[in-house]
Amino acid sequence: MFSGAGAHARSGSFFFFYYSASMSVLYIVATPIGNLEDITLRALRILKEAEVILCEDTRQTKKLLERHGIGDKQLTAYNEKKSGVALQKIFGWLAEGKNLALVSDAGTPGISDPGIVLVGEVRKQLPEVSVIPIPGPTALIAALSASGIPAADFLFLGFLPHKKGRETLFKEIAGSKRTIIFYESPHRILKTLHSLSSHLGSQRVVIARELTKIHEEFQTDTASNLLAYFTEHPDKVRGEFVVLIEPL
Repeated sequence: MFSGAGAHARSGSFFFFYYSASMSVLYIVATPIGNLEDITLRALRILKEAEVILCEDTRQTKKLLERHGIGDKQLTAYNEKKSGVALQKIFGWLAEGKNLALVSDAGTPGISDPGIVLVGEVRKQLPEVSVIPIPGPTALIAALSASGIPAADFLFLGFLPHKKGRETLFKEIAGSKRTIIFYESPHRILKTLHSLSSHLGSQRVVIARELTKIHEEFQTDTASNLLAYFTEHPDKVRGEFVVLIEPL
């Protein structure tokens, strides 16, 4: 028996889907950001039970599943490049009553991650599907918890824009009365610290690098001093960066 219908636009046309009254479930499963031991018992159970696992990169997910002895799972890639095609497949599986698990390469799906598009479409197009979070690691919270700067009120900016509006944003960051957190790549961290040093005074900046991995590192100083440190240590301009700035 079917309880509803919806439509989704694709290349100027619409495909129709029907969903079951028995309600499928889309689990949003947080995975480790580095250390593969950082996964909850509940997350492991859901990954074992899910009929399909939706991955950012199936190769990365296979490593996690193999590490925890989970085999013979149907994996499919869901990312920005394949989102249109993947949505049709995903809606079809949900219509069949299958329970799906969404994971990213690292951390919580949807946080600076293409999975947020999928969750939004399921919420809009399939309101009877249960979307259930399975909480766990996320780099911004891990970094904040060990930073030593105020954590009661903060603003997360994700990845900063590459060009347009970038300098204006740095001015706003410098004047913030909230802790500011954002992600940065190794290709832009020196440029970012250079810009921050032009706008920040003596405010503390925390750089959290390679969280939960072998080369995990926290550096706390002014933006100018951190720029000098990473310039002098090019071997440390690698990996994933979380930048935290204390409020005025």
